[in-house]
Amino acid sequence: MQAVLSFLPCATPDAWFDAALENQTTLLIDHANCEKKAAATAMNLMYRHTTRTELLTKMSQLAREELLHFQQVVELMAARSIHYTQLSPSRYASGLRELVDHQAATALVDILIMGAFIEARSCERFAGLAPKLDEELSRFYRSLLKSEARHFQDYLDLAALYHGGDISQRVQRFAQREQELICAPDNTFRFHSGPPG
Repeated sequence: MQAVLSFLPCATPDAWFDAALENQTTLLIDHANCEKKAAATAMNLMYRHTTRTELLTKMSQLAREELLHFQQVVELMAARSIHYTQLSPSRYASGLRELVDHQAATALVDILIMGAFIEARSCERFAGLAPKLDEELSRFYRSLLKSEARHFQDYLDLAALYHGGDISQRVQRFAQREQELICAPDNTFRFHSGPPG
């Protein structure tokens, strides 16, 4: 967990956690959406980069785990009579995606760095939410920490591998944008939103 906290440019504002406790239905629905999107991203990378063995190995494992987490969130929601519905996406992922360089040589590296931030931020929020929620949700979020922390590191390791050198400058670009998205007031509550506007 320390590696995650060292990687992220800032902590989640307390106001976001307050909003999460007041919007637990939306929190769970959007968490399910995030797990499904993470699995889809992993699958997409596997389809697009069929010759990169390291990526295929890591992303196949990640996709399996993210789909299991999706299933677990849906089961928790069903037990609480929460209906899974479509929600508009947060500004977070689209804001990070604006920094992806679409030149073929660097697009993959940027997408992997972006994935590292998304997984690390999820991990930080799971850890922050766990002590504040009921026993069942607390136990569930704590159970996610180990795999999510590994996902963050897998994305970062692959980015360094395929860049073939120091990625610190590219990481810093994303870190600056990530901090803006996490700290700036947000009109819509989502799992990766900023504090309420």
